Amino acid sequence: MSKEVQMEALQTIEENEENRLYKVAIIGAGMAGLSAANHLLRNNITDFILLEGRNRVGGRIIAITIDNRKMELGANWIHGVLGNPIYELASTHGLVDIIQENKPHNVVATLPNGKRVPFQILQETYDAYFWFFKKCEEYFLCKYLPPDGVESVGEHIKLEISIYLEQFQEKERHVRKLIFNNLLNRETCISGCNNMDEIDLMEIGSYTELPGGNIILPGGYSSILAPMTKDIPKEKILKGHAVSCIRWRTGLLETAGTTDSGLGADFGLSGGAEGDGGGGGGGGNSGDGVVNSLSPPNSAGLKSTASSPSRRSRKPKVEIECENGKKFFAEHVICTLPLGVLQDRGRNMFDPPLPDYKMDSINRLCFGVVDKIYLEYERPFLNPELSEVIFLWDEIDPKVPMSERWFKKIYSFTKITETLLLGWVSGEEAKYMETLPFDVVSERCTEVLRQFLGDPYIPQPKRCICTSWWSQPFSRGSYTAIGIGSSQVDITNISHPLYAEPTNSKPVVAFAGEHCHPSFYSTVHGAYLTGREAAQLLCVPDTPPEVVLDVEGTADLSSWVQGISLN
Repeated sequence: MSKEVQMEALQTIEENEENRLYKVAIIGAGMAGLSAANHLLRNNITDFILLEGRNRVGGRIIAITIDNRKMELGANWIHGVLGNPIYELASTHGLVDIIQENKPHNVVATLPNGKRVPFQILQETYDAYFWFFKKCEEYFLCKYLPPDGVESVGEHIKLEISIYLEQFQEKERHVRKLIFNNLLNRETCISGCNNMDEIDLMEIGSYTELPGGNIILPGGYSSILAPMTKDIPKEKILKGHAVSCIRWRTGLLETAGTTDSGLGADFGLSGGAEGDGGGGGGGGNSGDGVVNSLSPPNSAGLKSTASSPSRRSRKPKVEIECENGKKFFAEHVICTLPLGVLQDRGRNMFDPPLPDYKMDSINRLCFGVVDKIYLEYERPFLNPELSEVIFLWDEIDPKVPMSERWFKKIYSFTKITETLLLGWVSGEEAKYMETLPFDVVSERCTEVLRQFLGDPYIPQPKRCICTSWWSQPFSRGSYTAIGIGSSQVDITNISHPLYAEPTNSKPVVAFAGEHCHPSFYSTVHGAYLTGREAAQLLCVPDTPPEVVLDVEGTADLSSWVQGISLN
C-alpha cells in the first residue's frame, strides 16, 4: 500500500471517529494514557479514543536514533525493582538483563583550576550528605518539628553542612563545601526543581523509594513503549490532536432509565441544568449548579433510576475540542495532561472551570525543568577506566547574568559510551540553555571540560543534542516535586475525579499522571499506576450486582427468632 493510500485511509478513519459518541476519551498518550487504555481493554471496554497532541506516543518517554546510536531524551531509569509495575512489564517482555553486570563506576572530581580531589575526601563528604538527606526525610515519617525558621530541604541541609564543616581547617573546609554544592545541584535534577530551597522539608519523605536501585534497560527506556502499545488498535490513537477545550457538562443522558453514571429522573433538563456550564458553544459560563462531589456517590439517590435498564437515547456529556478544529464526544474523560500543562492552560481549558481547590493545588506544586545535554565525539578522549567527570563549582551567585553562569549548574558529565557523554542541567539555567543554539552549548561545554580536566586539546564534539522540556508545549517541564507550602493533599486534590452529580456512580472526568500519585510522583511507575486507577473507576458495573443470601434452613424468618421472648 502506497503512503498516499495509507494517508487517505487514516484520514477516513479520523473523519469517521469524529462526532461519534465514545464511552471514554483519554487525553494524552504518555504512560498514564497508555496504561488507562490497556486497563480498559483488559476489562472488555473497547469503546474509547486516545487523543495525543504530538505526532508520537510516549509523552516524556522518547529516544532518537542518529547513526545507529540511540539517545534517550526523556525517562532514563526504572526506579526500583520490588513492587514496580514497569520493571515487571519490562521483565515479562525480555527487556531486562537477567544478570545485572555491576560495572565499576570510577569518578574524578576536579576543581576549576583542574586540581583533582582525593577520592577519600569525596567519599567521606558523600556519606555525610547521605545522612543529612535521610534526616530531612525523617520529618515526614516521624512528624517531629525542624528547627525554627527552617522550612526547606535546602535550608536544613545547609544548616547540617555548616555544623559539619566546623571541624575542618579553612582549606579543607572549602573543598568539602564545593562537594556539598555539587551534591545539592545534583539533587535538583533528582527532585525536579530550581534549587533545594524550594522543596518542602516536611514533605520530602512522602516520596517512596522502591528497593532495587535504578535499572537501565539495554534497549533504552523507550523500549518499554512497545509492550504498552502492542494491544491498542492503531485506530484508537489519534496523533496530532492537541486538545484546546474540555466541556464536561455539554449534555446529558436524558432518560429515566439506568445510565452509566447513575443519571436519570434525578437529573432532569429543567432549571437550566444543561445550559449551565457552557453547553455546546462553551460561552464562558460560570458553571452554576455544577456539583463537584468530594464524597462517594449516594446510593440512596439511585433509587429512582433503577426502574428500567434500557435507554431511549444517548447524548454526550463531554465535548472535547482540538486545536485542529475537530470535536469528539464522550461519556467520560481521563485527563493525563502533565502538571506543567495544567499550570499553563488548565484554568482556561475546562468549561466549566476546574474547582478552585483543584487549581490552587495545581499551582502550589512544583513542576521542575530538568534537561539533558549529549556530546558525541569522533573518537574517545577520556581514560577508558573513567565513568564520570564531576565539576566542583563555587556556589552560584544569582546576581551574575544568566549567560555567564548557566553552565555552572551542570554538575558532571557521565560516559554513556566511549564517544558519548551526558550532562544534566536544571531549573532556570535549564530554561536559559533551551534558548541557545546547539553549537553555543557545545562550545561552552567544551570550555568547561578543558578547564576542569586541565587539557586545552580536548576536541569539540561532532554533535550536541539538548532536550527542551520547558519549551515543549505538551510538557512545559519535566516532573513534579512538592514545593514549600504544598503537600500530598495537593496531589490528592488534583487526582480527585469530577462528578456531574453527587449521585453518579462514575466520574465524568478522571485525572492521571505522575503528578497524581502521592508517593510515586515524578516517576513513570507513578504515571502507570494512576492511569490504571483512573480507568478502573470507569470499569465498575453501572449498577451493583444483586446479592442473594441463601442460607440453608433459614427460609422461614421465624427460625431466626425462635426461642426469643418478644415481651
